[in-house]
Amino acid sequence: MTLRVVKVGTSLLRGQNGQTTAAVIQHLTGALATSLARGDRVLLVSSGAVGLGCRRLGLDERPDRVVALQAAAAIGQGHLMGLYEQAMASHGHAVAQVLLTRSDLADRRSYHSASATLHQLLDWNVLPIVNENDTVSAAELRFGDNDTLSALVAAAVGADELILLTDVDRLYSADPRIDATAKPITDVRDPAELAALEEGAGDGGRWGTGGMTTKLAAARIATASGISVHLADGRQPMVLEKLLAGGRGGTVFHPHPEPLGNRKSWLAHALQPLGSLQLDAGACQALQYRGASLLLVGVKGVEGQFGANQPIRMLDPKGVEVARGLSSMSSEALDRALRDESPRVRAGEEGSPVVVHRDALVMIPPPTIQPQET
Repeated sequence: MTLRVVKVGTSLLRGQNGQTTAAVIQHLTGALATSLARGDRVLLVSSGAVGLGCRRLGLDERPDRVVALQAAAAIGQGHLMGLYEQAMASHGHAVAQVLLTRSDLADRRSYHSASATLHQLLDWNVLPIVNENDTVSAAELRFGDNDTLSALVAAAVGADELILLTDVDRLYSADPRIDATAKPITDVRDPAELAALEEGAGDGGRWGTGGMTTKLAAARIATASGISVHLADGRQPMVLEKLLAGGRGGTVFHPHPEPLGNRKSWLAHALQPLGSLQLDAGACQALQYRGASLLLVGVKGVEGQFGANQPIRMLDPKGVEVARGLSSMSSEALDRALRDESPRVRAGEEGSPVVVHRDALVMIPPPTIQPQET
């Protein structure tokens, strides 16, 4: 029995060649229902609420103001779920709406609760339909066009595969719509290769268009958690059916050879750090090569304001993030400790307090890793 998370975006739900959103959803749910009938488990992450809300309001352009986007989402979300509910009912299945914000997944208890709820729905053979709670989310209304959300949800439920349906057939070495020399990339097997591709994905980079930036970020999150990621053309009628039957996407991102566990994945990807700690070189080496906890003796400075057991980033002497985790001390307590710490502790002659325990931190790979030669 395979557990898959399928993500579909607004561009696909708008329809192609005169297709309505209802027709697109009817086709999607047909493929999902067939997969459920085989005994597999499927979870859908669907965008589209804001777009449908704007259409219902007769708006020609997407609003700029956050409150207007939130209001449009409130109108469109009910319509979106109605279309999914009607379509899945025709196949004999119920659906469940699950709306999440980033804060829901950043809190460990809420993270577990969301995971448990989704598994219960899957046990009942119900199709969970996940979307960001755009009506209350104020941070640009999104995780990253729901790509990041789909990867975090896939990690939370321990999915085997994440399917990202998009409006291109695969990943290319450049944007094929503007560069005739762009070459297809069918497989990304090496984490270093994925890191290099993602590094070139910023504004003005090779992947600055077409929404590929967030899809590469989603692939990094999911593959780090041991999940295969398939990037596929959702415009083609039979693509999803083939993928849910065990086929492959146009580009496959293969799982990391040493995947993070559930807790480490949560630390690395779901948390939003509230501050930073500057470390000395010795502390960085102890974290990277000896599997050590972070001790106060290795902390050189504190940035931001945070409480005890809140998430922070750990930076090397050059300011590059090397790890993140939960600080056992507040920023205020750390500032005070750094000012008051005795010279004997600084010299390593006395035990130094643990600031971030090894079990509460995860290493972050450098952002400039280059792909290995093949």
